[in-house]
Amino acid sequence: MGELGLIFMNELKQILPSDRISDNATILEQHSTDESYHAPALPNTVVFPKTTTEVSRVVKLAAKVNVPVVSFGLGTSLEGSVIPYQGGIMIDFSLMNQVLEVRPDDFLVKVQPGVTRKQLEKELKTYGLFFSVDPGADATLGGMAATNASGTTSVKYGVMRDQVRDLQVVLADGSVIHTGNMAAKSSSGLHLNGLFIGSEGTLGCFTELTLKVHGIPEKVVAGRAAFTTLDNAVEAVIHILQAGIPVARVELVDAPSIKQINLFSDTYYLEVPTIFIEFHGNEAGLQEDVDFTTEILQEHQCQDLAFEANTAGRNQLWEARHQTAYAFLHHYPGKKQMVTDVCVPISQLANAIKHGRDAVEASALPGGIVGHVGDGNYHILMMIDPQNPEDIAKANEVNEQIVSYALSCGGTCTGEHGVGVGKAKYQLAEHGAAFEVMKRIKDSLDPQHIFNPGKIFALTD
Repeated sequence: MGELGLIFMNELKQILPSDRISDNATILEQHSTDESYHAPALPNTVVFPKTTTEVSRVVKLAAKVNVPVVSFGLGTSLEGSVIPYQGGIMIDFSLMNQVLEVRPDDFLVKVQPGVTRKQLEKELKTYGLFFSVDPGADATLGGMAATNASGTTSVKYGVMRDQVRDLQVVLADGSVIHTGNMAAKSSSGLHLNGLFIGSEGTLGCFTELTLKVHGIPEKVVAGRAAFTTLDNAVEAVIHILQAGIPVARVELVDAPSIKQINLFSDTYYLEVPTIFIEFHGNEAGLQEDVDFTTEILQEHQCQDLAFEANTAGRNQLWEARHQTAYAFLHHYPGKKQMVTDVCVPISQLANAIKHGRDAVEASALPGGIVGHVGDGNYHILMMIDPQNPEDIAKANEVNEQIVSYALSCGGTCTGEHGVGVGKAKYQLAEHGAAFEVMKRIKDSLDPQHIFNPGKIFALTD
């Protein structure tokens, strides 16, 4: 950063104590990447604020000398969203990790952005409450809002955008705003929550979040249904949804993925396309839902069906599902994953998954398909050698094919992982003239483009 960098660092030390500013090589490396296959890049400096005021002052200083600012939670993103390709200052929110207020009567909780999903879960249990968004990884709430995360429970409870009532945001000039309120609904003004959630740190830094929470259900039942074909599995899910059965989770895992799960988790599931499903409710209502679902599953040639009502059995089932990605990584040491993430209308899901299966088989890359099929979102997990250009080319070709298919039938290039750098090239194709409106909003809120430069808007600036 040269002489300008020295001036910047001296002023930065007037804002934060030296032990919360680091250019240590190990710290920089830890903040140079996420869990994706995208190439790493080092920030110049990492800072660890504790208050909104500190974040505001850091951003104001960065704007004064035009230094990039990237927000960092735990680095669990999958599209390079936090990789600082233009260097600059990385704001690590790990010290802003307090649950500030629980309002059980309002079903609300206020947290700092560094609070993790499991940390919040533990805090809420004492109130008989839970937070519904479960992306699998123990991500920070700030990071989950930044990418509009969802996961296995979105079919019943919705995605991150549906849970956020208010955000406290530091803007590019260092000013601080609130985007919402604590009311259950509002017709007042523009929907700023919806604008900032999913913006991946390109519009501002989140320093507080007020989130909707839910009562822990009286009873939970989870099940696993094995099918002879992918078509039968997907069609069964569609018919369950069409029947109006209020499922809380419904996940698809294809045969290659089940094989890796068995090897990694010491399970003995049939290695065929499998649906993992869960119901939340009361005793009487759940039994009716389970019985009705069983009829539908059997009508679609379900060849093995097992339900788990006890906590240990349910936890084993969902732990196996959440460990799918790690199961592949364990079986292919030295390789990384490219994880695709498209979402299509439910009516197009069966054909989209068949198309995706054909694409990955044609590539000859090891991989499997998993998905939150209750909302049309599915992923292909492909194992690649990031140093092998041929592997990268094959994986990119698969991704191109399934994104093109998703867009052609009214879907999206990313259902939950975000745009980052990996999906930036699809933004104009997906959004058309609306993307120009997004760019104008970015220019207005961040005229110097200091916030997470090179993300979302990268290839069209």
